[in-house]
Amino acid sequence: MSRLAFLAREAFINLRRNALVVTGAVLAVFISLSLAFGALVLNELLRINTLAWQEGTHVVAFLNDPDQGGLDPAGQRALMTEVEQWEQVLAIRYVDKAEAFVEFQTLFSDRPDFVESIDPSILPASYRIELTDIDLYRDVVFQLRTLPAVRDVRSFGEQIDQLSSLSTVLNVLGLGLALVLGGSAVILIANTIRMAIYARRDEVSIMKLVGASNWFIRVPFVLEGLIEGMLGAGLAVLTVWVASQNLQGVGDSIQLLRFNIEDAFFLRWGILLVLFGAAAGVLGSFVGLSKYLREAESKPAAA
Repeated sequence: MSRLAFLAREAFINLRRNALVVTGAVLAVFISLSLAFGALVLNELLRINTLAWQEGTHVVAFLNDPDQGGLDPAGQRALMTEVEQWEQVLAIRYVDKAEAFVEFQTLFSDRPDFVESIDPSILPASYRIELTDIDLYRDVVFQLRTLPAVRDVRSFGEQIDQLSSLSTVLNVLGLGLALVLGGSAVILIANTIRMAIYARRDEVSIMKLVGASNWFIRVPFVLEGLIEGMLGAGLAVLTVWVASQNLQGVGDSIQLLRFNIEDAFFLRWGILLVLFGAAAGVLGSFVGLSKYLREAESKPAAA
């Protein structure tokens, strides 16, 4: 136990002696993993909003009035029953002119003068259609446009396609950032450890001369790298989490988008990032030590 305490104390002494270099390594890990974690959070927001858009109304079909070659309300409801039988349609809701005007009043509640200037009779009745699979929206839009009673068709499928494409790009970008920036963190920690070894090269050489094993020499430096990696990763997770909480506060005023991410997401990825930071620190320490220890072992042999 006393040996472990000694090795841990040596690790903290190393950190204190090389505070400036250690700070640089921690900041490097922090910046690298903040960018990678930020990309993951942004991708999660896109996934949440894509799923939200996939629920509910996917297609809106606006209907012609009877004097425009359309059907009367009874005929519109009969046509709705027919459309409801389509295999792509999960559910359909009929919105008459009165209900359409109520929706209009709600949307423009902050502009009462504009609402009063609109004649309710000009607002068309419509069908609000939910699909069994959002990918089928093109077929449904085409079929609806062939119906004489339909004035216009609007779909959110294109927006969902764009969100899905962007989500795929961000997945690849996030993975690439994690690999590239994680590798950068390993290299920076390795350089930090090398500088720490250089500053204590005489002490390490004496430890080798008195018979200290490579593991005994390695452990304080490995602990140093471990602490640097965990500190940088922990700061990255905390920063991105705080930024996400602030974004949720802003998002409450935007009804069309969702900015709420479950705490389980941050907990799961936060733990993984801290473990990744710790692994990067340990790996960087081994990389930084390996060359020096090989050189130190070769010197007595050359003599």
